[in-house]
Amino acid sequence: MKILLTGTTGYIGKRLLPVLLADGHEVICCTRDIKRFNADRYNSPRLKVITADFLDKSSLMSIPEDIDAAYYLIHSMSASIDDFESLEKQSALNFKERIEQTNVRQVIYLSGIINNEKLSKHLSSRKAVEEILSRGSYHLTTLRAAIIVGSGSASFEIIRDLVEKLPVMVAPRWLNTKSQPIAISNVIQFLKGVLNNKDTYDRSFDIGGPDILSYKEMLLKFAEIRKLKRRIFVVPVMTPKLSSYWLFFITSTSYKLAVNLVNSMKVEVTCSENDLQDILDVDLISYDDAVSQAFDKIEQQEVLSSWTDALNNQLMKNGISALIDIPSYGCFKDKRVAEVSDEDAVLNRIWAIGGQNGWYYASWLWELRGFIDKVFGGVGLRRGRKSSFDISAGDSIDFWRIIFADKTEKRLLLYAEMKLPGEAWLEFKVLDGKLFQTATFRPLGLWGRIYWYSVLPFHAIIFRGMIKKIAN
Repeated sequence: MKILLTGTTGYIGKRLLPVLLADGHEVICCTRDIKRFNADRYNSPRLKVITADFLDKSSLMSIPEDIDAAYYLIHSMSASIDDFESLEKQSALNFKERIEQTNVRQVIYLSGIINNEKLSKHLSSRKAVEEILSRGSYHLTTLRAAIIVGSGSASFEIIRDLVEKLPVMVAPRWLNTKSQPIAISNVIQFLKGVLNNKDTYDRSFDIGGPDILSYKEMLLKFAEIRKLKRRIFVVPVMTPKLSSYWLFFITSTSYKLAVNLVNSMKVEVTCSENDLQDILDVDLISYDDAVSQAFDKIEQQEVLSSWTDALNNQLMKNGISALIDIPSYGCFKDKRVAEVSDEDAVLNRIWAIGGQNGWYYASWLWELRGFIDKVFGGVGLRRGRKSSFDISAGDSIDFWRIIFADKTEKRLLLYAEMKLPGEAWLEFKVLDGKLFQTATFRPLGLWGRIYWYSVLPFHAIIFRGMIKKIAN
């Protein structure tokens, strides 16, 4: 079959793509920025990548007309607090109108469980998207999931942060809300199984694991699996805003995502009975086993995707390609050069920078900058990285986004996603036995210039020490 895959660079899309290719399908991947998609990683002649922005109707003409099925995996929850509903509706409408002009027979949409009468903005938006897609001339199959448990998923990483950092938790009352978590491997099985399955046409199904648990029970079970003793006290006085700040400061999540998650976590999300498990013969994985499997992937350096793969608003709008050419006019630069004796070893150190490996010098200053960034609503240092040795354009490393990474060209370019009165780039390049390390800052107004000169003494310490450590 010829399949259109949207949300290709997202958490689910990156997991589903290799499965579809392994089944022999021809897959057309949609991405806003083709530079962000590493097609070489899949090494398949049946893979084609096209540029398509579902908020831009004209770009959708690149979608071929001879497709058989399409997966709609587009979500905007981590991009905004207020306007993600309108963005999701517009994306869905544009998708529907274009896809109706093709030969598509089935559209598969991954949504959220919406059985509660009172829904959060996030779940209401999912419901609205489903209603838009259901008006198409094709057969729609909707899968509705609650919490997805897998290495790199937002829910898993939040639970992991809370359990591993806090021996005692004073938590908001929504921790008593019930949910039905599902393992990421089961989600992929369901997404794969409904493809071209006529028994699932024009139907919606709730998908969940075998366990119905409160968020508090999930945290305590997670702690038990990790052999950690944890105590949780639930208090009724935390407002949604305070709860969002609690999640934001304790975990690696962004504030926008924290707000949307908290609003959804107040709503009970358990599955309505259906026959999909019997139709597809799927063995459901328990919550305990899902957590254990996730840690196996982490330990084996096999985390295929992460919630941090989602781009911020500016990068979503302009794409990472727009940031590859580093500006020079009106910019401040910190340029440093060091002799290197082993270029391969130096490149390996550059490719391993950040996350658990740290930034090689003055770690406390990096941690302080991450804390300050969190205080001002930034992403901080806690996002880490998916793999300790493998990186590609579009991945995040702490509060940086990878714009360009090519070992053959011996160049790594990072763009700052921290809160700044301006824009910042950090570039590493190895050439003719020398390591070139350049930090570029384009200030925004007077405050940008004040910021640069105020941190100049710290930059001198950090960047001088870092290049020495990398080169030696």
